[in-house]
Amino acid sequence: MCVFCKIITNEITSYKVYEDAKTLAFLDNHPTVPGHTLVLPKTHYPNLEAISEPDLSDLILTVKKIGRLLKDKLGIAGYNIIVNNDPVAGQIVPHLHFHIIPRASGDGLEIWTGHDYKPGEAEALINKLTSL
Repeated sequence: MCVFCKIITNEITSYKVYEDAKTLAFLDNHPTVPGHTLVLPKTHYPNLEAISEPDLSDLILTVKKIGRLLKDKLGIAGYNIIVNNDPVAGQIVPHLHFHIIPRASGDGLEIWTGHDYKPGEAEALINKLTSL
C-alpha cells in the first residue's frame, strides 16, 4: 500500500485540509511554501492516464475548491497547479496527486524556464502528434 493510501485510511496522520467521499486534500509534508497542498483521489490510480473520467471530474472540482480556499483563507494572489506524472517527471509517490502551490508576487519561485524550438523541431513534433 502506498503512503497516500495509508494517509487515506488514517494509518499515517496528515494535516487534512478537506475530505469528501472521493477525494482528500492535505498539507504537503515538505512544502515548497507554507500552504502547499496535495489533492488526490481516494481510489489508487498510479498516474493521470489511469484515472476514470468520473473520478477525474471529482478530483479537479476538489482542486478548484482548494484553490479558492487558499485564496480566501490565506490571502494569496494565485497558485500553481502541478502534476508530476510518472517517475521521469518527478513523481515520487505512485498515486496520482495535484500539488497546489500558493504564490506571492516576487516570491522567487521558478517553476520552469522556456526555450525556443530549433529550426524544424516544432514541425516534426506536430507531424508526430497529428499523424495516425
